[in-house]
Amino acid sequence: MKGMRLVISISWASAFLAFLAVSAPDVAWAQQAKGSGGASKPAANSATAAKPTAATGQNYPQRFAQLCAACHGANGRSEMQGVPALAGQPSLYAITQLFLFREGRRANEAMTAVAKTMTDDDMRGFSEFIGTLPAVPAPPPAGAVDAARMARGKQLASEHKCVFCHGDDFSGGQQVPRIAQQREEYLAANLHEFKTGKRQGYTMAMSEALRPVPPADLDTLAYYLSRFTPTAK
Repeated sequence: MKGMRLVISISWASAFLAFLAVSAPDVAWAQQAKGSGGASKPAANSATAAKPTAATGQNYPQRFAQLCAACHGANGRSEMQGVPALAGQPSLYAITQLFLFREGRRANEAMTAVAKTMTDDDMRGFSEFIGTLPAVPAPPPAGAVDAARMARGKQLASEHKCVFCHGDDFSGGQQVPRIAQQREEYLAANLHEFKTGKRQGYTMAMSEALRPVPPADLDTLAYYLSRFTPTAK
């Protein structure tokens, strides 16, 4: 079974790379210069590191407001339970997820229905706009922050090498998502889905990394990351 999963992952990765090479050449291959040492750090995020190249004649900020903002928020900071914040996400990560939704690789009825209507140019245009949305701080959590649980979450993030891909400040980069101050319930649900294999990316990296992690530790990681505040430099 492990060998079969590897073959499937390689197949999907190849299909996705082929898609990027045609539909998003300007965002796509920053990764080639990235090497294998974790998330690279674009100047601001991946959309501002490269000039937008959205399809001519399409107003994607306006289309985002019409199609996406009701759930994801006008500024990309969702206020709906279970709906992720898009603010601060790299454009390459955004286009990756739209591709996976469109191709049935991610399971979400609402997002699949939306993505199925998108052309390659649409996915490129929406992802480039999402990449321009600055990270919006999460609202203060209700109640006092559990300092012991935050300390445990920090330990787990270090132990499981979350920073290796997501960066020291968990802001992600290129095809790696920003997880700092993402919605806690969304983080927890997706960590559990990666662990069980219910959610798969275009590679099996997250599922393999999380398979040995106890479920309670995943909840603690979600608690910590959703409240993580980068240290001012």
